[in-house]
Amino acid sequence: MKPDKPIRGRLIDIRAVADYTGLSTHTLYTMVSQRRIPFVKLGGKLLFDVGLLDEWIKQNTVMPMPSRTS
Repeated sequence: MKPDKPIRGRLIDIRAVADYTGLSTHTLYTMVSQRRIPFVKLGGKLLFDVGLLDEWIKQNTVMPMPSRTS
């Protein structure tokens, strides 16, 4: 029995992360080697948890300064 809708995986590969974040795979591999981005290593495969990526993006978001009125 096939599901009606494809199941979106919790773990995605580096190409999907590049599409998701707009970063190049080269940049992502560099960030992984420097442990600057959360990742999962399963059976030699490099994967990323979407929930952790969303949290990482939130933590690294720089909010604008409040406008100064004179």
